[in-house]
This record gives sequence, C-alpha cells and structure tokens, in this order.
Amino acid sequence: MPTANKPLTDLAQSPPLETRTAAAEKWLRRSGQFWYLIALAGQIAFVAFIVMYYGTRTISGDFATWNDKPIVVGHVDGDNMGNFMFITHVFGATIISLGGMLQLLPFIRHHMPALHRWIGRSFMVMALLMATGGIMMTWLRGEVENLVGAVAITIDGLLILTFAIVAWRLAARRQIDKHSRWAMRTFMVANGVWFLRLMVMAWSITTGGWGLDGGLSAPAFIVMQFACYLAPLAILELYFSAQDSASAMRMRMVTGVIVVATLFMAIGVFGAQFFMWGPFYL
Repeated sequence: MPTANKPLTDLAQSPPLETRTAAAEKWLRRSGQFWYLIALAGQIAFVAFIVMYYGTRTISGDFATWNDKPIVVGHVDGDNMGNFMFITHVFGATIISLGGMLQLLPFIRHHMPALHRWIGRSFMVMALLMATGGIMMTWLRGEVENLVGAVAITIDGLLILTFAIVAWRLAARRQIDKHSRWAMRTFMVANGVWFLRLMVMAWSITTGGWGLDGGLSAPAFIVMQFACYLAPLAILELYFSAQDSASAMRMRMVTGVIVVATLFMAIGVFGAQFFMWGPFYL
C-alpha cells in the first residue's frame, strides 16, 4: 500500500531494498574481479622481469651483474650469506606473486583443496623468510639509504610476520573464513615492494613526478614507502566491511573506491612494464 509520504508513482520507480542490496553486492564482487585481473597482469609482468633479468644472470653465474639494476645492492664480494639471502628474496617473489594470485581464485580453493594447501604453505613459508631476510638486509647490509625507508620496510616485515603466523594458526584450527581474510591481509603486505613500484610509476605518469625530486629522500617517495602496504591493506579492510554490511550505500561507495584504486594501479602496471621492467627483457 502507498504511504502518505510516498506516492504510488515513487514506489513503483524505487526497486525493493533486497534488489538494491543484491545489485550492490554484485558490483562489489565485480570490482574485486576487476582488481584481480589488473593485479594478475602486473604480477605476471613482474615475474617475467625476475626470470629474464635475475634468472639469466644467476644461471650464467654472472652474479656481479645483479648490481646492474639501479638502487639495488645485489651482489657483494665475500658476503656469501647476504648474497644468498638476496637471491632467495628475489626468486621468492615469484612464489609470493603467482602463488598468491592462485590462492585468491575460488576455483582453486573449492575444487583443488590439496593444491590450495600446498601453495598456501609455500606462500607462508616464503613470506616469513622474505620478511626476515628483508629486515636483516635493510639493517645489516644497508639496502636503504635513509632511516625512514628502513623503518618503513621494517614495519612491513613485522606485519608480514604477524599476519602470516595468524593465518597459519587459523588454518591449523580449521577456522577457514578467518584464515582466508588473514591470508589476504598477508598477501597485501607481502607485496609491498610490488605495490611501491606501481605507485611510483602511476604517480609519475599522472602528476608528472610531483614530489619525487630528490630520489629516495623525496617527500612523495617517503609517503609511498608506507602507503605501498598500508593503502592496499586499508582498501582490503573496506572491502571486508562492505561484505559484512547490509548497506547498499556502503557497498556502492567501497565499489567506487576499489574501481578508482584499480585504475590507478592499472596506470602503474603500464608504467612499470614499459619504463621499469620491460626495458630489461623486451
């Protein structure tokens, strides 16, 4: 029945609340799928760079050429442990990248549980090793030129360690829903270095490099060193909150945030491929 405050014509034009909520849920899922496709393209490009650049040099035994990549301290004469940690860190990124992307696929989780478990274990072990190695290389090897950058990497490493341990314990207790969310949190912070490269390239393209003058000490770069893992983590938390909400408005708002963030990420993937990774193997 129409109410005194809503004429019949308005009621006819307004879809039921359940319909609006279902539509908002659908677009929220699609925004997540859009993010996944762009992220997958970027991860594949990153892994291709690792294999073509570091893989060929490692197989040939030309370890000194690890240092040809600007800014990175790869090979140090006499530092066998440090060199091993570095190359383990580099090739471990392939497991973090592609293994993590496979873990996000519902098909793998639901129809190939054994594969899901083994990839998950490999991902978590590598995340723990890379976080520990990254912190050690930062403070013992001088991988970062300034204190702020070292602090940013250390915080990221500690988040990786914490999230991975929580995710592992929840999986062991068969608390699968909670485990899935903590595993996704681990994925976001474990890919901080990858997100940093995309942020730098997207920012450079969209702003002309505003705030990046000064290299590693540039104001924008300092902010990005923290934002590269905190921003993706914050967006993921928004996604979780929208999933748990019955509010269509919240779902639509979060969908908009994810779409905008994904478009920015797409620009970063394009820039990284053509200006950062691609030139080394195209």
